[in-house]
Amino acid sequence: MKYMLIIGDGMADNPLESLGGKTPLQYANTPVIDGLAEKGRVGLVQTIPEGQAAGSDTAMLSIFGADPCIYNKGRAPLEAAASGIQVAPGSAAYRCNMVALEDGDMPFAEKRILSHSGGDVEAEESIALIEALFVDPQFAALAEEAGITVYPSPSFRHIVVQKEADIAGLFAQPPHDHLGEVIGPLLPSGCAFAATLGELMEVANGVLDQHPVNQARRAAGKLPANGIWLWAEGTAVALPQFAEVYGKSGGVISAVALCHGIAALMGLKPIRVPGATGKLHTNYEGKVEAAIESLQTNGDFVTVHVEAPDECTHNGDLEGKLQAIEWLDSRVMQYLLACLEKAGISEYRILYMSDHKTLMSTRGHDAEPVPFLLYDSRVTNDSGQTYCEADGAAGEFMPEGTKLMDLLFSDTL
Repeated sequence: MKYMLIIGDGMADNPLESLGGKTPLQYANTPVIDGLAEKGRVGLVQTIPEGQAAGSDTAMLSIFGADPCIYNKGRAPLEAAASGIQVAPGSAAYRCNMVALEDGDMPFAEKRILSHSGGDVEAEESIALIEALFVDPQFAALAEEAGITVYPSPSFRHIVVQKEADIAGLFAQPPHDHLGEVIGPLLPSGCAFAATLGELMEVANGVLDQHPVNQARRAAGKLPANGIWLWAEGTAVALPQFAEVYGKSGGVISAVALCHGIAALMGLKPIRVPGATGKLHTNYEGKVEAAIESLQTNGDFVTVHVEAPDECTHNGDLEGKLQAIEWLDSRVMQYLLACLEKAGISEYRILYMSDHKTLMSTRGHDAEPVPFLLYDSRVTNDSGQTYCEADGAAGEFMPEGTKLMDLLFSDTL
């Protein structure tokens, strides 16, 4: 028996007037997924426990069976683990997003945040901008005084580690939840070190605003990656070992460091696929092929995570979100079923779900329950349901996302 977890990040949503009162999941053309739902089991699950922030770190920990109320010490240490970065006890880690801030001569705190990803900056451009900060004497001196080290990555996401950090009470806002808002009220707060983080962000804006990379981006009609945003703060964490809890081994396929970090910390194999971007245009088929290979070599469990619906929603791209959902149907699920048949794998269970809602209305995350679909190749349930929020609500309700793995690995549909 093989077990698969397929996650369309942030694809669950609320009804939209522009879609005739339907949600993107209801509106999109997904015949393969709806066919599995008709034969399977559809319900709603609460992946974000009460009191926890609505985000992929919280939701993914829940889904993999690690109670976020116990194990969520911040997103950044989880992402650091994906790159082999060790956050020592007493130190802290932060996500360092490249962001696009409003152009103009207004004070830093009066600028608006326009993009949580620096206008989708990546690769050499992103690394060049981070490196430019440490050539600047003012920024470099501030960072050294604060005990900060930056670990660049070829994307808009970097990791910052701070030695001997006391971040008790620190509150740093997720940039993707506040697009279009003035940043003053959003800057880090809650402890003495928060002012230093804010100062680093302000100095970075001054350094990066007219950097040649950003001048070229503006000339090409792109948003500048003219700022950094320090958030997702956290301390060292140890997660339960997946094999010890569930008796299963396997791999996690994603383009997102968070997923690979959770995998590494839980003893699962992080699998990187060439051409996987975390955006709408990604290597869907390559992820499926890697999943089949993992099931044949790494164990009986594999996760395929697709970030595209979430990123499209943060960018306000409804057309892109619908396309991502439809490609999850045709380029992931349809291809996966064909590859399973070709590989001679006839007995399997698939858990298909959104990790959390990401709302087109706000371009941010939401903590409401999300629909899940459980399909068992050996059983026909004839539920008559489709995979969407409304049919999920008509089915069973799971109040604890941490029970999802038990559901997947159980013997009954």
